[in-house]
Amino acid sequence: METTATTTTTTAALETSDLTVRFGGHVAVNRVSCRFTPGEVTAIVGPNGAGKTTYFNLISGQIAASEGTVHLDGADITRMPVAERTRLGIGRAFQLTNLFPNLSVLENVRLVIQARRHRGFSLLSIADRQVALIEEAHEVLGAVKLEDQAAQKVTELSHGDQRKLEVALLMALDPRVYMFDEPTAGMSVDEAPVLLDLIAGLKADTGRTILLVEHKMDVIRSLADRIVVLHNGKLAADGAPDEVIASDVVQEAYLGRSAVDA
Repeated sequence: METTATTTTTTAALETSDLTVRFGGHVAVNRVSCRFTPGEVTAIVGPNGAGKTTYFNLISGQIAASEGTVHLDGADITRMPVAERTRLGIGRAFQLTNLFPNLSVLENVRLVIQARRHRGFSLLSIADRQVALIEEAHEVLGAVKLEDQAAQKVTELSHGDQRKLEVALLMALDPRVYMFDEPTAGMSVDEAPVLLDLIAGLKADTGRTILLVEHKMDVIRSLADRIVVLHNGKLAADGAPDEVIASDVVQEAYLGRSAVDA
């Protein structure tokens, strides 16, 4: 089954064309072409080993494509390194909490904001003198409900709070394309709504493009405007959530009927 997303006529912020990567004789992502538009949340789903995280790695630059291209606002970024893609506006949340594990939560966020503003590389020596950066860092922490943990070291945070900090660091980058890889994984039922509300708020900013790798169908239903299904590295379906979820072949082969019916 392959459906056509309803947003394909809108100008794409991000586009992959025939994106492919091979590891030896294994094709992990196989000629995947997708367009992602501002103001849209796209959930990328599929069984384990389908190529979802590898596809994310190709977009964000962690691995190099064997074939195909990645375009951001029409510009070819396929061969650009991670740092350059980040500077241009692609932000990905994954293990960013390892940035400075022995510094405080506030300092981690402030350093990301400072780097984004190109305030130089002597970051720690001027920390307390930059009031505007600290105020912005407090605002970001307030948004993810971590204000009370601002003075704690990253290593002292619970797993759930580390996931919140991961999103805080991504927000501090202020990207135009947000990439979330299972943002609520390992979080309690009480903690997860904070991040879901944040993503919903980001979606309200029609200048942002949001990609979300997720397994939880309740999360997908609540946030996604569109579902892209990968299977064995190939694009298996692409369309509106109701249309994709209702497909028997997708439910049984890719999403799992029990997960959809839960």
